[in-house]
Amino acid sequence: MEEKCLSSYTIEELTSYYKDVFHDSPDLYEYVLNGKTTSLLFLYMKNLIDNNTLNQEILQPIIAIQEDFPLSMTELEHKLPTTQSMLTEDMQEVTNKLLDGYVFIFTSGSKHGILVNMGKKVERGLEKAETESLVFGPKISFTESLSTNISIIRQNIVSEDLCTERMTVGKRNETEIRLVYLDVLVEQEMVDFIKDKINSLQVDDILDTSVLAQLIEDNSYSIFPQYVQTELPDRVTYSIERGMIAVFVDRSPMVLLGPASLFNFFESTEDVYMRWNMGSFIRVLRYVTMFLSVILTPAYVAIITYHYEMIPSTLLVSLGESRSKVPFTPIFEALLLEVMIELLREAGARLPTKVGQTMGIVGGIVLGQAAVEAGFTSNILIIVVALSALGSFTAPSYLMGTAVRITRFPILILAGIWGGVGISFGLCFILIHLIRLTSMGRPYLQPVYPLEIKNAVNTILRVPVNLIRSNPEKESFFSFKKNSTKDIDE
Repeated sequence: MEEKCLSSYTIEELTSYYKDVFHDSPDLYEYVLNGKTTSLLFLYMKNLIDNNTLNQEILQPIIAIQEDFPLSMTELEHKLPTTQSMLTEDMQEVTNKLLDGYVFIFTSGSKHGILVNMGKKVERGLEKAETESLVFGPKISFTESLSTNISIIRQNIVSEDLCTERMTVGKRNETEIRLVYLDVLVEQEMVDFIKDKINSLQVDDILDTSVLAQLIEDNSYSIFPQYVQTELPDRVTYSIERGMIAVFVDRSPMVLLGPASLFNFFESTEDVYMRWNMGSFIRVLRYVTMFLSVILTPAYVAIITYHYEMIPSTLLVSLGESRSKVPFTPIFEALLLEVMIELLREAGARLPTKVGQTMGIVGGIVLGQAAVEAGFTSNILIIVVALSALGSFTAPSYLMGTAVRITRFPILILAGIWGGVGISFGLCFILIHLIRLTSMGRPYLQPVYPLEIKNAVNTILRVPVNLIRSNPEKESFFSFKKNSTKDIDE
């Protein structure tokens, strides 16, 4: 049916029109309330609305004033006991709102119709975080409800400077996005940067926050994530108060934080909850273990293959005995074990929780022991690979841990081909890539490159809280403002 203005439709014609629009969907429900001189059409998707609220807030009040018919749509809208109603004459808007859980009220010949929000959101309650576990601090995580997530942040940051900007993305299925930040800490240029990125997207739908992150990254071909993704409200609160911008996506429990530096992926709010010396030790331990995770196995392969003179004589005997029954070259042996570890990790992650834990522990022990006894690998390499795997799991960010594990493979191959020179080449290549990489236009290695000594100290270590200034404009880590730097009392 050709689309016309609302006033040219009768109730029957309008019902037929929207049945055609929704392909005679059984979810589209129409109800006609007949008065003495006129009739009202109620149109809605029955599985998207709260029927009890519809009866109490819409149908019963209208039936009570039924004797006053005919009323104009404007008069009727004023008499409805709800603030979530609006007049419309746009038929496409009616289509979109019906899919959002609105009820459309119309009478024949009226220029306007009434849209009333009766949406019933299917959402889970606040639960314990699954992907980011903490010993200290709040345990709740975000949910798939955007309004719930924003209300959590509003409760954590009670400030008139907290800004929330609404955006929509998606041609076929519009998805609501919210930018949340503190106006006193974030320069408008930074906000405009990410808004331009989001507005330039030409996609049908945004399935999740992680999909949005891939679409708006400065370098989509880099293996390193350029936005922190978290499901912890306290981490989002902490980051916003440091001058970062949080990006919320409807139907997703994860939040994007940017601009991010490499060091943000090794930080945890648990560092703040612990005493500063303990937090500093654990944070430095993460940096060391992640670096060792990258070079430990390649270093073993390079030393065994090309630089065996570096091995102490007492250890050389043990290595010779351990490898005496192994028929493979060190590079093939290491790749075999690394792939085996990745298979165990992936299988454990995809299986149900209890089965996955058993699979990871038993599978690792059984396969490792069987591989040694069968002569496929040496005992020492199993220890090296196990330490490398453990080191990659210390990163609070799952994406960064995965990136580190993947970078280990090309460096391992370079170590097998050129030894120590290959490792140096691989590390230099990664370092150059990180120096060139940006997040929302900001250097990825900030504040180490470009060097800001005071900020770098507070990034690598967990400085005592009483040494950090309380001035909020001095707390912004990424602000464009020239005088916004994080100072530490000397």
